[in-house]
Amino acid sequence: MRLPKQRMLRFVVGGLAAIAVLVAVPAPAASAPQPQAALPGTPAGRQAAALIQAFNEGKGSTMLAFIKDHYAKAFLARSPVEHHHRTFGELWMNTSGLTVQKVESSSERTIVLLALDKLAGDSVRLQVDVEAKAPHGILGVKIQPVASPSSDSGRPLTDEEVAKAVQAYVEKLAAADAFSGTVLIAHGDKAVYQGAFGLASRAFQVPNRLDTKFNLGSMNKMFTAVAIAQLVEAGKLSFEDKVGKILPNYPNKAVAEKVTLHQLLTHTSGLGNFFNKKYHEADKSRLREIKDFLPLFVDEPLAFEPGARWGYSNSAFIVLGAIIEKASGQNYFDYVREHIYKPAGMTSSDAYEIDRDPPNLAVGYTTEGPGGQEGPKRDWNNLFLHVVKGGPAGGGFSTVEDLWRFSQALQDHKLLSAPSTQLVTTGKVQPNPESADEKYAYGFFDEQVQGTRIVGHGGGFPGINSQLDMYLGKGYTVVVMSNYDPPAAGRVSQRIRTLLLR
Repeated sequence: MRLPKQRMLRFVVGGLAAIAVLVAVPAPAASAPQPQAALPGTPAGRQAAALIQAFNEGKGSTMLAFIKDHYAKAFLARSPVEHHHRTFGELWMNTSGLTVQKVESSSERTIVLLALDKLAGDSVRLQVDVEAKAPHGILGVKIQPVASPSSDSGRPLTDEEVAKAVQAYVEKLAAADAFSGTVLIAHGDKAVYQGAFGLASRAFQVPNRLDTKFNLGSMNKMFTAVAIAQLVEAGKLSFEDKVGKILPNYPNKAVAEKVTLHQLLTHTSGLGNFFNKKYHEADKSRLREIKDFLPLFVDEPLAFEPGARWGYSNSAFIVLGAIIEKASGQNYFDYVREHIYKPAGMTSSDAYEIDRDPPNLAVGYTTEGPGGQEGPKRDWNNLFLHVVKGGPAGGGFSTVEDLWRFSQALQDHKLLSAPSTQLVTTGKVQPNPESADEKYAYGFFDEQVQGTRIVGHGGGFPGINSQLDMYLGKGYTVVVMSNYDPPAAGRVSQRIRTLLLR
């Protein structure tokens, strides 16, 4: 429902499609660590050794300081520090550190290393180039996956090969306790791969199953956006309506008079997030209906002038939930059940009240303990961190199969007309100035990845990470759901991208 500590931004670097945020990932409980191969004492060798040492600490602050101190000014002039920082965030997410196996080639100014990632045991090739003159600042870093000898890296994989590769990869993650959850890949109306890993409940040793219901996090925003578009189609709303037109008694005058539905849907409203001090001090058992959430943020001033920029806002989608109730005359949850879940055939999806102990829900496990303390292991569940009942901004539950049904219903225009579906899923604003290929639509991300358009949304919170990707034009739907901290699901969905888009 809330995002991870930093929003995960996608880009392509060194041939790797990446999710870029330097996060703490528990060290794999795998085999004994392998010794690092010795690097030569050349300028390139020394810089590569220092880079790997800093990277393997797994701390964003360490990598940021390294980049500022060791990168050549000419290199930083071409790309800002933040870009390089995200590059290493991507690498950490996929590897949890590197063990150098051997030096493939070496000169004074260039070194090429073969390394083994500590998470899944995959091989990567790392090249570091440095300046000719002291202090020999780093001029370039290239990172590429190394294909296994048996694979043909020059041709697309068959669906069967994708399924086999995904199974092998997720098994490695599960063995390292880096993934718990379910994975589904569908090609059209055919399931290509389905798998379940880890435990839904540690207390009762209940394994995850394909029909286990996982928390969606922010993925509920897709349902809220579709509901708004349905009401626009029905003539009850307009995307350009101001909040005050539909909610004349909305207490925040600036929001009522200035903010449009378009801005709420695209995170350009200036509203913030209700995960604030009031939320953390609140009795969460009282937060069950849309009206219960409004006092958490309704008096907060706008963070920026509506439409001026992009700023991710859970509060905006709570307001959209109130608008749906007013325009439809129905309770938000009843509306979504009747107009989205039912026509899509989503029989295992809802905003369940977790204190009523609904069946077959996965418990979220997190490294975040009381008071925000971080531990090296997932020693806590998230029951006292999250909302008791999710809503329009996120926090509902679903299954991989139900989300596949949602994808089919949306693309088959069972939920919206073809023009409205296109409108809702087409990117309108660019969240990250450095990533022109990623845009935000109405409750959906719209990305161009290696010539393929991918539409969907993810969700992240302590003990929650889920992702839906719809590969438009290729006919694939990928759903990954996890009851572990981010980037558990994001890592898997990103690997699947590299397999499907070869």
